[in-house]
Amino acid sequence: METVQQFFDLEAFRIPSVRPTDILEILIIAFLVYHVLLWAKNSRLWSMLKGVIVIIAFILFAEFFQMNTILWIVGNFFNVIIIVVVIILQPELRRALEELGRKNFFSNAFFFGDMKFQERFSDKTLNEIVRACVEMSKVRTGALIVIQQDFSLAEFERTGIAVDGIVTSQLLINIFEHNTPLHDGAVIIRGDRVVSATCYLPLSDNMGIGKELGTRHRASIGVSEVTDSLTIIVSEETGKISVAYEGELDKSVDSDRLRDRLKVLQNKHAEETHIKHFARKARVKR
Repeated sequence: METVQQFFDLEAFRIPSVRPTDILEILIIAFLVYHVLLWAKNSRLWSMLKGVIVIIAFILFAEFFQMNTILWIVGNFFNVIIIVVVIILQPELRRALEELGRKNFFSNAFFFGDMKFQERFSDKTLNEIVRACVEMSKVRTGALIVIQQDFSLAEFERTGIAVDGIVTSQLLINIFEHNTPLHDGAVIIRGDRVVSATCYLPLSDNMGIGKELGTRHRASIGVSEVTDSLTIIVSEETGKISVAYEGELDKSVDSDRLRDRLKVLQNKHAEETHIKHFARKARVKR
């Protein structure tokens, strides 16, 4: 009986006390693991997991049968393999870090209720943008309009020509008119002003984008992946209006839906739940 009592008194069988910091640590780790898996699912890492599983199984097989040469090779090249993986996934890692930097964790946690936020642009600007897009859609004039939110678009503005004009439908239509000096490239709108035209945007490397989409659509998705901007595209071939936001392309948008999207953009914090409805990352809505 004394031997049994000594067995259960062993340190290994004692249940450790759980502190509040332990619970917090578990929640933080769970949060990080969840977001890493979510990021992996929307990147090329997800397709590489099968290969990683095969390699791990092969290493376990070598360990079980004591294949020392293979284990030595794996041990010495492990650091090199990590560097190669980082190089392969460099665009996805950069996008993940940029997205992490754009998230407003503290504002989402502490700002609530019916707090008022300053609008990003006026109702007049909203109506002028919608009117211009509808008119250009009717005559199949290609257009690419980027609307800035919190993330600065200065690096893209520098690639174009400064305009600094009040947003009007006539100005936007004239900019994108065929054979005019400013029609090629994107227009960037900040607040109630057109700040720059003929801007170059980064093309998306998302393999899920349909081959039928042209350079305008790939550029709109590309800039929406690296910034929090919303981009409006008018197709020169079909005249259809599309909207790119957070890596998602919403195709064949009518004037009412475009107006709703811009209304959400006017005050992002107050309408955050509506934005989440529109933002499904790294996918193209058909």
